[in-house]
Amino acid sequence: MWLELDETAGQCRLSLGGHAHGYGQTMQEAADDLVARVQRLAKAFRNAGIRPAPGAPTIDPAWLDFLWDLGERAERGEDVREYVLGFQEDQAA
Repeated sequence: MWLELDETAGQCRLSLGGHAHGYGQTMQEAADDLVARVQRLAKAFRNAGIRPAPGAPTIDPAWLDFLWDLGERAERGEDVREYVLGFQEDQAA
C-alpha cells in the first residue's frame, strides 16, 4: 500500500492506496483519522466474515488481505499505526 498526501485550502488528505482516506488540519491529524477509519473498516470486514477470495471481482484481494491482517493485529491489541502508515511513531518526528 502507498500513502499519498494532498493539501487543499489548509486541509490535509492522506490516502492509503486510494482505498481509504483520512482528513485533518495537519498531516498528523490526517494520519490519525486514516488509521482510525481503516481500523474500523477492518473490524467491520472481520465481523461480517468477509475474507479474501480468489476471483472476487469487486474488491481488490490485496486490500482485503491487508484489512484482514490489520484486524488480526488489532484484536491482539497491537498498535496498528505502524502497519497502516508504514513507519514507527518515533521515525516520524
